[in-house]
Amino acid sequence: MSLDGRTAIVTGAGNGLGRAEALALAAAGARVVLNDLPGQAVDAVAEEIAAAGGAAVVCAGDISLWSTGEALLATAAGTFGGLDILVNNAGVLRDRMIFTMSEDDWDTVIRVHLRGHFVTSRLATAYWRDLSKQAGGPVYARIVNTSSEAFLLGSAGQPNYAAAKAGIVALTLATARGCERYGVRANAICPRARTDMTAGLMGEAPAGQVDPLAPEHVAPLVTYLASPAAERINGEVFVVHGGVAAVLAPPALRTVFLASEHGSPDGMWTLDSVAAALGPAFDQSAGFACAATLPLASETIGFG
Repeated sequence: MSLDGRTAIVTGAGNGLGRAEALALAAAGARVVLNDLPGQAVDAVAEEIAAAGGAAVVCAGDISLWSTGEALLATAAGTFGGLDILVNNAGVLRDRMIFTMSEDDWDTVIRVHLRGHFVTSRLATAYWRDLSKQAGGPVYARIVNTSSEAFLLGSAGQPNYAAAKAGIVALTLATARGCERYGVRANAICPRARTDMTAGLMGEAPAGQVDPLAPEHVAPLVTYLASPAAERINGEVFVVHGGVAAVLAPPALRTVFLASEHGSPDGMWTLDSVAAALGPAFDQSAGFACAATLPLASETIGFG
């Protein structure tokens, strides 16, 4: 599980999850390129890594900009000789109900989360694809993206965030399928962590005891997924916090309706046959938006 000789990019590395992930990757031996908006926080993380004997360099900038993505890749290659690991973590919140959300609230969250993940993934995978062609086979390449259970449970006050996080899962799966032949392993995590971004939602950490929502509890899974030991893990989505790591199952069909079984003479749908099939079936729905399913889901995968 050593990352000696590997180079990683971590976005949103100045605080919270990104900071914890960067420190953990460096502790495992990786040389780390740290990205966040310009400021003292990300510089302090680089200093912390250096003080512990690791190697880190800061490449600050807006992660949604193509130029920032290019600068990150150039910094990894120019400073450390290449890129092996990409951890996408940067994000923002602009919480509103859908009927009060502004255009800027929507665009900002989609831009930072989803476009930010795309920019780095696009440039990193192109780099690894070229290396693979030169080598005549797969290369070492790991992507760990950051999604959220909000994409599944439909966080009512976060339609922008939920949509962005759903897009990140889809991006992760498409990357895993499209780039596996080149050696890329792409996975996503849905972390529960008490950070500056979630402080208003999760409150203060418990006093005098281990905080199960501390970002440090997420970092070991990220480091493992970045390691050689995770070679066979690709296109997976994990819920992780505290001592819990749950793997989400692939989507499954709940019910299939056939027009031929609901009064359609030629087996094709009509308005009447649709009504005959769907009307009774959804009298007591337990679908994605059914609030009654949420407590069971929370107990099953261990989040609050």
